[in-house]
Amino acid sequence: MNRPFRLGVIINPLAGLGGSVALKGSDNLSQQALALGAIPKAQQRMAAALNACQSQWPAIDWVAAGGAMGGDLLTGLGIPHHCLYRSGDDSEAADTQAATRAMMEHGVDLLLFAGGDGTARDICSVVGERQPVLGVPAGVKIHSGVYGITPKASGEVVAMMSRGELVSTMMAEVRDIDEAAFRQGRVQARHYGEMRIPEALQFVQAVKMGGVEVDELVLDDICADLQERMEEGGQFVMGSGSTVAAAMAMQGLDNTLLGVDVVRDGQLIGRDLTAAQLLKLVAEVPSRLVVTLIGGQGHLFGRGNQQLSPEVIRAIGRDNILILATKSKLKALEGRPMIADTGDPELDAQLAGWYPIITGFHDEVLYRLT
Repeated sequence: MNRPFRLGVIINPLAGLGGSVALKGSDNLSQQALALGAIPKAQQRMAAALNACQSQWPAIDWVAAGGAMGGDLLTGLGIPHHCLYRSGDDSEAADTQAATRAMMEHGVDLLLFAGGDGTARDICSVVGERQPVLGVPAGVKIHSGVYGITPKASGEVVAMMSRGELVSTMMAEVRDIDEAAFRQGRVQARHYGEMRIPEALQFVQAVKMGGVEVDELVLDDICADLQERMEEGGQFVMGSGSTVAAAMAMQGLDNTLLGVDVVRDGQLIGRDLTAAQLLKLVAEVPSRLVVTLIGGQGHLFGRGNQQLSPEVIRAIGRDNILILATKSKLKALEGRPMIADTGDPELDAQLAGWYPIITGFHDEVLYRLT
């Protein structure tokens, strides 16, 4: 089942109010700003972003916070959407956080929000580093790195993703300043965390020989990234394929090339396991699943790894799937999505969406699974 790209929209309708009336921000001063004649512009900024991806509107599954937090704008633009959360008359930080939680539970592929650094802080407090997000700059202060350069730039990235283009991800800082100190002429910035954002794919890391990606070098980088993750401990179900085999070899562990093994706290505890054996292990200990796709075909499940039964995959959980692949392997799919063919249509539909693919050392790209 080919689920469309699911976009969540959240607007902080009070973002940026203080700028035009010289309040140096809007935190806790929205009513004062309105009394001074400030005109809300966050809706206008989000509209500019959405107009930049207008050609892709029919291809997007739209989800929004209700009212001034997104739903009113989508209704005005004639975009059919599903409303997940509605605030009171005056939206607050708690409303942004509640709407964000609802978006994550609904499984949005990208959370697009309009606001400033305060809005980014509120969203970061909920999503951490797992949920891809992108900001539409609408605040007085934009010190955080999670925003597009312009609203139009943010919309263009949405268009790329909805077309199924290869879009890389990066971690970007969420920073905010003390507005009270800023109004007194002191800039006191603070780091509040990082969020994962999409960016246009740049073949920069691990590229040699006149721009041709060297798979052997890239594979080493991928394996090093996975090794770092596995050194944190826990249980890992290692799928079949040469990419996973290379990762096991780097750690000095035996591997079943066409089978599924299990590593716990750096030790191999099971080789070439059956679906029943895997289910018993993953039911006992929270696990992460390491898999790669079949080159040229794009199958992630259902081809050569049937030991990963629907029951095993469900027990592990969608959010605990780690996918390894070189960018050249993804590029060879020519925009075709990865495929889940588990034999369980309901599970295939649940697995559909966008995944961060480990493509190098601390290097990931977002790619679609259907």
